[in-house]
Amino acid sequence: MTDLRIAVILGSTRPGRNGKAVADWVMEQAQGRPSTYELIDLADHPLPLLDEPIPPSQGQYKNEHTKKWAATIAPFDGYVFVTPEYNHSTSGALKNAIDYAYAEWNDKAAAYVGYGSLGGARAVEHLRAIAAELQIADVRQQLNFLLATDFVDFTEFTPGDHHAPLAQDMFAQLERWAGALKTLR
Repeated sequence: MTDLRIAVILGSTRPGRNGKAVADWVMEQAQGRPSTYELIDLADHPLPLLDEPIPPSQGQYKNEHTKKWAATIAPFDGYVFVTPEYNHSTSGALKNAIDYAYAEWNDKAAAYVGYGSLGGARAVEHLRAIAAELQIADVRQQLNFLLATDFVDFTEFTPGDHHAPLAQDMFAQLERWAGALKTLR
């Protein structure tokens, strides 16, 4: 489907983070795809720790920062979550941003790009459980970048060539699911 909008959500806000280079690489790989991919950097959306008095599932957002965040993510048909692995899970910033909304995530598709000592695999597994609760359908193909092999000195992102075709598989799966789920909304 050519009218699909996919957000690539950069889930780290740390100074000196590796995630920006990973997200930029994902965006480069998405060039020429039939869907529109847009980068959302959580560093550009500073959210305090969840401070809504009513659970997000009720859709009664009180704070302006919540309303702005919800309006940012709502128009998308799918998401690529770019996540670091911190202490066997995703970043607190990404988890917090996800927790701020509910209906805006429902009946959409997601894919995952992890990076870390084990390629962010454990962070991605946690995100899959979170996605299920938010009624996000996630695709099988994911990308995992190892600090020891895909980064020079654990900081300069230099992914192996074998990741590019895997990225195309991930995008294709995500676009199919996002297109199918769009008919539900």
